Amino acid sequence: MLDFLKIARQMQGVSRQLAEEAQRASRRLEEADRVLGWVRQNQQAVIARTAEVRSKITFLVGEPVEPLGENHPVVPAPPVHTVIATDGSQIAPSHHEIAYCSLINVGKVCLHYGTGERPLLDSQPEVFYREEDLYGPWGLNTEESLALRRSRAEMEVLADVALDCGAGERPAVALVDGSLIYWQLEQVSTKHQQAILEPMLAAWERLRERRIPVAGYISSSRSGDAINFLRLQLCPHPDPDCDRHCTGNTGRGAPCGILHGLSDRRLFDKLLASGERSGLWASTSRILEHYGPHRVHFCYLHVGSEIARVEMPAWVALDGELRERVLGACLAQVEKGFGYPVALAEAHNRAVVQGGDRARFFAMLEAALLKAGLNDVRVSRKEARKRGSIA
Repeated sequence: MLDFLKIARQMQGVSRQLAEEAQRASRRLEEADRVLGWVRQNQQAVIARTAEVRSKITFLVGEPVEPLGENHPVVPAPPVHTVIATDGSQIAPSHHEIAYCSLINVGKVCLHYGTGERPLLDSQPEVFYREEDLYGPWGLNTEESLALRRSRAEMEVLADVALDCGAGERPAVALVDGSLIYWQLEQVSTKHQQAILEPMLAAWERLRERRIPVAGYISSSRSGDAINFLRLQLCPHPDPDCDRHCTGNTGRGAPCGILHGLSDRRLFDKLLASGERSGLWASTSRILEHYGPHRVHFCYLHVGSEIARVEMPAWVALDGELRERVLGACLAQVEKGFGYPVALAEAHNRAVVQGGDRARFFAMLEAALLKAGLNDVRVSRKEARKRGSIA
């Protein structure tokens, strides 16, 4: 248990450190605004130079798709529309439990507006117990493999719900919580990346055929793709090469270091008014080479309570009608959800596995094992000891 008296003695140091960080962030923000003003006047030349040197840069640099510095008011969502959302949770496998297995639970929600139809509020669990399901052939640890399976399940269920609830008959939007860029795949060998992505991209393709836009909503994003684009312009070398000229991605002692650590949302919080979005950006993550027509684009949206990052496949982002449908729905969802999209919040509530649920899951598993004739069913001594205390 925590000793809060000991923690209290450390709080002064925490508050002092955060105050100093806030001052540094303010200076970084002023510099970012200055660089942005220069880039606006030279955008095409800057983009061309950035493309030439990107392979030598050790940090991820976004690619502007629209003119920088232009804010775009978002068209409100139509009175009649549908929002579909999924979110996932899991029980990770443990060698200390009665059996080494895992569970993924996907919450699924379909909310109809302006039609009077009943909403769908449900969840879809799946238990994994075979060795190939738990470990996979991808060279990842069990937790990373489980995370990828969860992302795949969320996308496949999202497409199933969207097509089953008649969303294509009226304006509809499909939302997930978090990024559409599966960063974990950068740790996977190339030969497995495409195989892992295929089910997810197939789900997106099903949605594209019915013109149901899909988007990832990211609250409190720490991404710095746009800031890194500005940061690169501070490099004084005619041939920017982080490894040769500086200290890689640390930003320490480098001319671009003044912007290191500043997030995109801090910049756009200064630039955007409520109900406005930033210009579009294309992500340059290497994993997107496998996405084909689904390459991820993003923009920042001022939803009133925060600056959210909204990620969309190219076929959504570059289609004006679909893009505005997504952004308008996000604004409406945040308003209904008092700061966070209500469909995503409900999907999370349906997906979350609480302590009591976990205990009941393993109780059901124990009963099934005993029924199958397995008598030596028990947790490890470590787990048994943790569940009780003599203190």
